[in-house]
Amino acid sequence: MFVTLPGGADDRAEGSGDEPGAGAREIADAVECLANLWSLAAQEAAVRLSLHQLRALRALETTPELNLTGLAERLDIGLPTASRLCDRLEAAGMLERALHPRNRREVQLRLTGQGRRVLGDVARRRAQALAGVLARMAPAERAALVRGMKAFLSAHGETPFRPPEAP
Repeated sequence: MFVTLPGGADDRAEGSGDEPGAGAREIADAVECLANLWSLAAQEAAVRLSLHQLRALRALETTPELNLTGLAERLDIGLPTASRLCDRLEAAGMLERALHPRNRREVQLRLTGQGRRVLGDVARRRAQALAGVLARMAPAERAALVRGMKAFLSAHGETPFRPPEAP
């Protein structure tokens, strides 16, 4: 369906939704803006972490007791890089290494309480930054955005990550 504007032109350039590529540039711009908002909010946390460090902590939060190989695969990085990353996170008190209870040759990686607190702080700051932007949108626009994001996640085949609720 195309909508004809008073000037005779249609709104296909604005992204009517009829074509998969319609609106891709606008969505890409919005994603870049969101990524910047996300990054800035994370950098305002009490403990500043690199993107790889945050991703590693999130991976350990969603998949407890990963080993080093599993973490490297999840982050799509090499084993030496993953090992150095874990060294830094362990030194900062955010993860601990422990021998696997059934396989003594395997080392499990676990978040510490400090690691969970840092992730919680980052999640709160990101949610506040996002809420500030959403507050400037009309309710109908927010609802449409939520529906669109749910549809995107469904089409992509992923379920959204939900951090555990704070006690």
